[in-house]
Amino acid sequence: MTFEQELDVYLRARFTLMVLITAEEERALHAVKAVCERMKRPCLTWDVADGFQTLTSGGAPPAARDPIAALEQIDKTEGDGLFVLKDFHECWNNAQIKRKLRGVAQRLKFTKKSILITTTSAKLPDELRDEAVVIEFPPPTTVELEAVLTRLTKVPGVKVNLTKLGREKLVQAALGLTAAQAQRVFAKAIVADGVLDDRDIRLVTDEKKQIIRESQALEFHAVTETLADVGGLDVLKEWLRLRERAFTQEARDYGLPSPKGIALIGIPGTGKSLTAKMIGGLWRLPLLRLDVGALFGSLVGESEERARRALRLAETCSPAILWIDEVEKALASGGLDGGTSTRVFGTILTWMQEKSAPVFVVATANDISKLPPELLRKGRFDEIFFLDLPTLAERREIFTVHLAKRKRLPGDFDLERLARASEGYVGAEIEQAIVDAMYVGFNAGREFTTDDIAAALKKQVPLSVSSRETVGMLRNWLREGRAQSASFQEIKEAEQQFVPLQLDVSK
Repeated sequence: MTFEQELDVYLRARFTLMVLITAEEERALHAVKAVCERMKRPCLTWDVADGFQTLTSGGAPPAARDPIAALEQIDKTEGDGLFVLKDFHECWNNAQIKRKLRGVAQRLKFTKKSILITTTSAKLPDELRDEAVVIEFPPPTTVELEAVLTRLTKVPGVKVNLTKLGREKLVQAALGLTAAQAQRVFAKAIVADGVLDDRDIRLVTDEKKQIIRESQALEFHAVTETLADVGGLDVLKEWLRLRERAFTQEARDYGLPSPKGIALIGIPGTGKSLTAKMIGGLWRLPLLRLDVGALFGSLVGESEERARRALRLAETCSPAILWIDEVEKALASGGLDGGTSTRVFGTILTWMQEKSAPVFVVATANDISKLPPELLRKGRFDEIFFLDLPTLAERREIFTVHLAKRKRLPGDFDLERLARASEGYVGAEIEQAIVDAMYVGFNAGREFTTDDIAAALKKQVPLSVSSRETVGMLRNWLREGRAQSASFQEIKEAEQQFVPLQLDVSK
């Protein structure tokens, strides 16, 4: 149901106390007014500054600036009506007002009067939880954002040079913003160069990044990585290619559901984070990174509210990719935080299971020992991929990618020799060896060579040696059949034969 439909049902069902969670008071009041006018129900607003004000047509409002007096006026008013109390959550700490509100709400059950409290916080006093129903006001839809844009473009003197597709993309870029934020962003785009055209889509996107960053827990990532920027992982790449058009109308018409997400488990440095960025570039969808650490607040209930707010924002930006990096850190406290991390993690798990919005979740993890079984069960993710130590062919491809990224011709280097010399090295270690070799060549006043890279590799102690036990435990996890290998088929065959990794530690 839409908010207006939901409010209509609650009023007809004679719900006496409702709490509306929203940061968009003006837009919320506009929706409330529409419902009351349609139901022909009088509606008054009250706040501590202006007292009672008429929202819909009716008689003169009563006089009351004090919260207690306002509740008394509501209690003794004859007939039906909806009373909207603005920012009444500021009175939660006053025991007398809280008791008065509870008593009035109980007596209103025998009338056709209701109270609606607008607030930005979902935190309710324990005494009111059983009395009140909480309603979350949804962010503006594309239709509402289109209306905001239309109002701005009708202002005299505003020049508009948008194509039909450009207008659609401009509105799409603003999804996730409040109506007020969208209006400010559109206005900035208009005055920046005196005209609103397709070029302003990037400006709106950049402004949206900043606004999303202010949500504290979400970060908007620019997607520039492509398949060519990731070496190896051919099984995973093919899986992603098959779902490249999964969020299109064509896929929905075919009957395909939107993919839920994938879990990337494996050895540190094998490209899990890079893969998350690559998916955004491949599918051309916005990439939102959820900072699990930023979800935790000092107040009771604050962490769960931040999590819900971040997930709602991700849904509003859909279709999108939500990247949860090192998801095991959500439970890093080990229960020493009074259960906050468990509740936050439970909020995320429930959302992953129940979400209907096309948000594709990419969760990465290094420490599988801290992952609860309920995270990895079917239904949360479409597939679980394991990123292992790269094979010989993959290491050759990784060298090719990083040399090309640094504007060097891979053909000028002995890639076969380097691939064999880097057995047991992950992609991040191979990249660092190239960087170390570049420093050698730069300081010698010459181009770096294959010998420089090979020497840099010998100086490194790869993770597969320094953390042999941890790497072995992770690879055993794959052998047990708990995930699908993200790499070439030869890895899976080798693991099935329990072939141990032989490393020449004397290099």
